Amino acid sequence: MPNSPKISAALQKQAAQIKVLLMDVDGTMTDGSVTLLSQPDGTALEIKTFDAHDGQGLTLAATAGLRTGCITGRESAALLRRAREMKMEFIYMKQPLKMPAYEEILQKAGVSDSAVAFVGDDLPDIPLMRRAGLAIAVGDAVPEVKHVAHYTTIALAGHGAIRETVELILKSKGIWEEMIDKARA
Repeated sequence: MPNSPKISAALQKQAAQIKVLLMDVDGTMTDGSVTLLSQPDGTALEIKTFDAHDGQGLTLAATAGLRTGCITGRESAALLRRAREMKMEFIYMKQPLKMPAYEEILQKAGVSDSAVAFVGDDLPDIPLMRRAGLAIAVGDAVPEVKHVAHYTTIALAGHGAIRETVELILKSKGIWEEMIDKARA
């Protein structure tokens, strides 16, 4: 990872065990902006912006056999479309408390906490980060999230933080170079 800090052997060992990559959405997959476009009928359309590098990272994760998913408090048709495009297996929206969804994913995936990475940015993510085998904070996460993280990305939310996380995991597994040859548009 360019410009990344030296990765400790302990962090590499944690990352190499990951089988499921979960994440929050607003403030991790996006920059946290919630854009609402007023409509003539009084409704509003929500607009989300997703990063192409994050998308390539999620595609590489799927190619490598990582199971991916998101747990978010909001509901969004744009997120649902993007998650499906990225072949995310676990999509949980409208989750004011994220732990029940996390525990359901563990059960469905048949994995323990140590096989899960969770990427977060704000206070509702902390309980999951405390449980996950690999807790990742995006570069512009709140201080409390960075404090519980095993790793904080150089990249900011919505600008490659998910891609950086995928690279960390795949490089730790020793399969990054192999995945480059399998990259697809």
